Amino acid sequence: MIRIAEQFRGPPNSANGGYATGAFGRALTAGRFDPAHGAGVEVTLRAPVPLDRALGTVREGDLLRVLDAERLIAEVRTVPLELDVPSPPSWEEALAVRECSAALKVGPHPLLSGERVGYHPICFCCGAELADGVGLRVFAAPIPGRAQVAAVFSAHPAFEDARGELPVEILCAALDCPGQFAWLAQGTRTGLLGRLTVRIERPVRAGQRCVVTGWTLGVEGRKHYAGTALFDGDGQLCAWAKALWIGRW
Repeated sequence: MIRIAEQFRGPPNSANGGYATGAFGRALTAGRFDPAHGAGVEVTLRAPVPLDRALGTVREGDLLRVLDAERLIAEVRTVPLELDVPSPPSWEEALAVRECSAALKVGPHPLLSGERVGYHPICFCCGAELADGVGLRVFAAPIPGRAQVAAVFSAHPAFEDARGELPVEILCAALDCPGQFAWLAQGTRTGLLGRLTVRIERPVRAGQRCVVTGWTLGVEGRKHYAGTALFDGDGQLCAWAKALWIGRW
């Protein structure tokens, strides 16, 4: 059984897609979805992921299905993932544009009442209304002169495991929203996350100064593709992902 707590939501009533990817990937690989094994995991979301509810799993060969009673929530499989990852800006460059992030803009929200802060105010990844240690506070913004957005990221110790490292669920969550913000920087408001494919290369420690980047990869009808990546303080690539957002016309 898999249960995702309300803390790890994306939209108000469903899980953050990145966090769900990490949780479902861990279930598929029996805990081996980690830097030591370098597995790439693809999660296709078929329905919003319920919060605080026990979800069942059914294994069919190399495919894991995640179910809410008889409703299909997600399909999970291991896949290779190769991606041309652009070089990141420095921590200082990403920090300099932080206040320009759509995650920090104040205004009316289509799903929440009143004036709220940000594009998804209570999202575990990019929610500005969540305190440090409750949310990840990944506020991606466009980098001048580069076709990408970036955010500084230094995870609170509340998220570390027994080794002082960030669990795969946290890494996958950090790789979620910057892809959507890359499209937003081009004036496109995408819809829901449809698929996230993640490869984790090396561990990341809580408190480590990291940079998360996002860039667009192209459009096929309503399918909007984006890449995201996480770099440590030495500029080493730690994890990367390819996302499919079901966008609007």
